[in-house]
Amino acid sequence: MENQNAYKKPVTLKNILKFAIPTIAMSVFMSFYTMVDGLFVSNLIGTDALSAINLTAPVIQLVTAISTMLATGGSAVIMKKMGEQKPKEAREDFTFLIIVNVAVGLIMSLLGYLVMENIFGNMGLSGEVAGYCTRYLSRYLLFTIPILLMNNFTLYMIASEKASLSLLCSVSGGVLNMILDYLFIALFHMGIEGAAIATGLGYSVTAVAGLFVFSQKKNLLHFTKPSFRFKVLVNAAANGCSEMATALVTGIVTMMFNWTMLHYVGENGIAAVTIIMYVLMFASSLYTGYSYGVAPMLSYCYGEKNHEKLKKLVAVSLKIIAVISLVTAAASFAATKPLVSVFARPDNPVHDLAVTGNRICTLALLFIGFNIFASGMFTALSNGIVSAVLAFSRSFVFMLITMLILPAILGVNGIWLATPAAELMALILSAAMFVKHRKRYQY
Repeated sequence: MENQNAYKKPVTLKNILKFAIPTIAMSVFMSFYTMVDGLFVSNLIGTDALSAINLTAPVIQLVTAISTMLATGGSAVIMKKMGEQKPKEAREDFTFLIIVNVAVGLIMSLLGYLVMENIFGNMGLSGEVAGYCTRYLSRYLLFTIPILLMNNFTLYMIASEKASLSLLCSVSGGVLNMILDYLFIALFHMGIEGAAIATGLGYSVTAVAGLFVFSQKKNLLHFTKPSFRFKVLVNAAANGCSEMATALVTGIVTMMFNWTMLHYVGENGIAAVTIIMYVLMFASSLYTGYSYGVAPMLSYCYGEKNHEKLKKLVAVSLKIIAVISLVTAAASFAATKPLVSVFARPDNPVHDLAVTGNRICTLALLFIGFNIFASGMFTALSNGIVSAVLAFSRSFVFMLITMLILPAILGVNGIWLATPAAELMALILSAAMFVKHRKRYQY
């Protein structure tokens, strides 16, 4: 079968890109329509509403963290079993982990409703911004289970060699989101609630498609009678804990950024942070998409103990990431003013803040790709501990250090410089781990 033979093909740039290009395009498109959300909200509702989306992001990231862990860790465990020629066990584990995700979605959604009033009420926000936050999140949480299924099915479609279908679902969901943004906000005047509902319905496209696709037994992965193996859940959690840590600490770091900006600049600073996060997210999606695309190949090569293919796959990947890093950094710096102007007019005080911030934060794009790939590579090699150390250090420890020190010395510019400085520190750690474990995995 083509599904089975694809992993047997030689490691060439062409074959790697066949896996990676659909996932890169999917990841870029998903980040693009998140930016379009911000575009509609900032231009049709206002920058206060844009600030509210950023302020709700940490809660959303906390809600989805466990699902992210199970999706990435579970994919590595399942594809390793496929490489070991244990397809029946892999499908049983796949079904089991999807059931766990549904249960997690229900629990996390209920918890979100319980805590959101207290969170936004204690942040010292204006009544208008706090109201935007509550209204946006209350609608978004209605779609928690479909969003968690989307996270999972996106990766499992890639692992099942259906990356093109995953891309099609993402594009379809993104287009639907954009259309509904316009209808709900511009025509039906539903405000920020309409933006949340449009986002939820857009994400639901992949969830619905995944339920249909994985119900068909002709696919490499499909639903079957699950085996409730607690060890599989533990292994998936261990392998994916770095991704959960990233999601968790990203939420915490976002809150740190927001609080620091509130202290130095006020709510305009939060809007500026939001714009820069969109730009960084768009560029970072290239690296994330590539890492998602090659992860099943890494896991499969590791499972079948083909060290020569694994070594070549890693070497080519590092070269690809180096090229992407240089191109994205140059493009982001050159296009700073046009990018910022899409979200905030030049006469808006947010504009100048975001222009300065983006030019400084662009330095991070030289390092982010290698850090994302390193963490993803160790997850794919079933070394969740190293991956977690890299992700947690990068997203929290180093960010905490730079956020505490640099703003105190440099003021607002220190806030912008915190991200590049943290990514550079993370790159040094990633390189050290890469060298340390080279003999063990023979990459």
